[in-house]
Amino acid sequence: MFIIAIVGSIKSRSKELVKVDSTRKISLTAGVLYLITFVSIPTLFLYNSVRGANYILGAGPDTKVFVGGTLELIVALAGIGTAVALYPVVKRQNEGVALGFVGVRTVEAAMIFVGVFTLLSVVGLRRAGAGTTALVTSHTLISMHDWTFVLGQSLFPAVSAVLLGSLLYQSRLVPRILPVIGFIGAPLLVASSIATLFGVNHYGSGISGVAGLPIALWEFSLGAYLTIKGFRPAGLQQLGFEPDVPVSATVSATAPKSELRSAA
Repeated sequence: MFIIAIVGSIKSRSKELVKVDSTRKISLTAGVLYLITFVSIPTLFLYNSVRGANYILGAGPDTKVFVGGTLELIVALAGIGTAVALYPVVKRQNEGVALGFVGVRTVEAAMIFVGVFTLLSVVGLRRAGAGTTALVTSHTLISMHDWTFVLGQSLFPAVSAVLLGSLLYQSRLVPRILPVIGFIGAPLLVASSIATLFGVNHYGSGISGVAGLPIALWEFSLGAYLTIKGFRPAGLQQLGFEPDVPVSATVSATAPKSELRSAA
């Protein structure tokens, strides 16, 4: 009897922990972090000066590069945050795939860090007055940034979309149309990245932009849904969580009044 009482106490405490660690807080955190990852969009224009062929021979400007680098660092940290925030929930669907998602997001962030450091190194060369002797070095650093972008912000987001999308699709934590958008965008982004690797496409081209739109839509839609709506109660219940809003309450709220009267 004593052992049964202990087991019962542990189960009740686990339910309390689920209530305290509200799944709504988890979804809100993940959603906001996903939306934060879009703050780096201005870097498409902020990096124009540093990408100039003779940037290190001129007088700058450097401020745009520092602003763009800061925005990208925020994106990298937010990207890791999305995976860490979602992991306690999605691991119940498939822990291996959930760990893979965290790993891919971490590598993606690492590639962004490397890309930012290469551009800051170009700024350092200009400030040091390296002159024409460092032109080749600066061009190499810019090329390295372009490749880290292709891998870190094109290829890896496609892999993340497949991993997280499969978890959300199977668990039904969000409407299935959202991961489907990611499934559609992933092969397009992979194809664009491969085309760039083989010289058929190039960094910042219109093809790259169009290929990246579905993944951008997937991540923005997911962030907005998690922020506004949170996880679907039915999906949480399927994973063994106690949803903040009971499934029966959700059904009652959406059921036609005629059905409710007949049930009464």
